[in-house]
Amino acid sequence: MGLFGRRRQPPAHQSGTALEVRPQTEHGASAAHEPPSGRGASRLWSDGFGRVGTRSLQILAVVAVIALFGFVGTRLTLVVVPVLIALVLAAAISPLVSYLRAHGLPSLLATWIALLALIALLSAIVWLVVLAVVDQWDELRTQAFDGFDSLQTYVQRLPFDITDEQIASVRESAMSLLQSDAVGSGAIAGVSQTADFIAGFFIMIVVLFFFLKDGPAMWEFLLRPFEGHRYERGQRVGAATIRTLGGYVRGTAIVAIVDAVGIGIGLAIVGVPLVIPLSVLVFLLAFIPLVGATLAGILAALVALVAVGPVEALIVVAIVVVVNQLEGDFLQPIVMGRTLRLHPLVILFALTAGTVLVGITGAVLAVPIAASIWRAIQVWDGPDLPARFARKKRSETV
Repeated sequence: MGLFGRRRQPPAHQSGTALEVRPQTEHGASAAHEPPSGRGASRLWSDGFGRVGTRSLQILAVVAVIALFGFVGTRLTLVVVPVLIALVLAAAISPLVSYLRAHGLPSLLATWIALLALIALLSAIVWLVVLAVVDQWDELRTQAFDGFDSLQTYVQRLPFDITDEQIASVRESAMSLLQSDAVGSGAIAGVSQTADFIAGFFIMIVVLFFFLKDGPAMWEFLLRPFEGHRYERGQRVGAATIRTLGGYVRGTAIVAIVDAVGIGIGLAIVGVPLVIPLSVLVFLLAFIPLVGATLAGILAALVALVAVGPVEALIVVAIVVVVNQLEGDFLQPIVMGRTLRLHPLVILFALTAGTVLVGITGAVLAVPIAASIWRAIQVWDGPDLPARFARKKRSETV
């Protein structure tokens, strides 16, 4: 008998009797009920506590691997962040490359045309930001501070009690945000002063070029170890990820343009100054889900409060709310479709984690990456068949 072999029971016709007397232990129990001595450890892990311990060890191992990748990623931001940005941009403009190739252009020429068009578009946006925001940033910041002071005066007249310490704390936080190098000239005009930014930009451009030119070939190379249904799964996941990333970027850009134009027209009608800088900030902050539009609306309302008065500031708040509601209820479902079907709480967690790990770049990239991961899970076992753990297994009513 081998180590894991089973002892064969004799057939009933060979046993000689219908009932067989089994040897007794010294305590009178049958030897058949005595557990094998070599299975004590396995029994230790087979009960309820053992299964919980096994799952806990597995979860800790997965968390440790994720933490390791996160630690390495935060230490290699000069490489990781440009590669992620290049992947997102490549997913956004890959349909243009495919269109040019389908109309007879060589792959290299189609890649160069798409890349130069993207660089020209990004350069125009940066130029507009520098022209509209940086030159008037001091005035915009002064208007925001004065607006906060006026708001503080109105708050002190409210029937409920708000202490001066609480108001001073909020004002200090707002001032530190507006005066920090991460906002204003440090984020817009001063980024080119660092060697890391220049190096990261060129890394991003080079990686973006090869993603556009050889992206499908790169993915096929990564799928070489897989065959059969695993290879088909890899193809589905890759295609779904690229569609989600590209759809998110293109949809968010369209929504941001509509928000900027709508709020800008409203600010101009009300008579708020600095319409162009505020509209540009609305466009940029729209790429940060949930909180971006709120921040832009607060800043516009503060400027309106000090420049034209409290009634106009309330009108600006109403304009921002209406535009955001039209965006969320009408525009996003049409433009975004199924690209970003995440619960707001998941978006908030992803936004917070990305901001803590990588800063403002993480805040922009965290949500599309989370949406891509969720979309990959949705096509894990088939085009419309999610992974087993994500399938609906019962009627879910709340």
